[in-house]
Amino acid sequence: MTDRLSPRAREIAAAARALLEESGPAALTLRAVADRLGIKAPSLYKHFPDKEAVETELIVQALAEAGEAMEAAEAKDPGSLTALAEAYRAYALAHPHLYCLMTERPLPRASLPAGLEGRAAAPLMRVCGGDRDLARSFWAFAHGMVVLEIHGRFPADADLGAAWARGVGALRP
Repeated sequence: MTDRLSPRAREIAAAARALLEESGPAALTLRAVADRLGIKAPSLYKHFPDKEAVETELIVQALAEAGEAMEAAEAKDPGSLTALAEAYRAYALAHPHLYCLMTERPLPRASLPAGLEGRAAAPLMRVCGGDRDLARSFWAFAHGMVVLEIHGRFPADADLGAAWARGVGALRP
């Protein structure tokens, strides 16, 4: 996905992602990105018009990577909702700040590369036999579980593996 960016724009996006992943959304400022790169903040505007554009690029990366994780899970275990759930959870927990950036506000659909959102959703749609309502229900379950886990909302003694298995089992086509 980043081949549509100039080398400098890729460098800026990489620095922004590193800041986000290391320190969370509050650390992601254009000034901090510029400081990390050793340049002046106005230089960033030659490549990205504003912070929202940088965040959109990170969302593009996250959607592409999550889609690839789902495709890999589907290839390894075709038709398995459990495999998709495990891949989804693993990706989200490995990139919690990026995941939250991607999912906790409106998706900038008009700024995404054509077909990206569909590609990311395709493995789930296939496992759900094309049933959009079932796919949306599963995504809502998986997203809710992951967000609660990322934000430490489950009690320390919660058996999240069992909760995931129960939820996936209830939604299995």
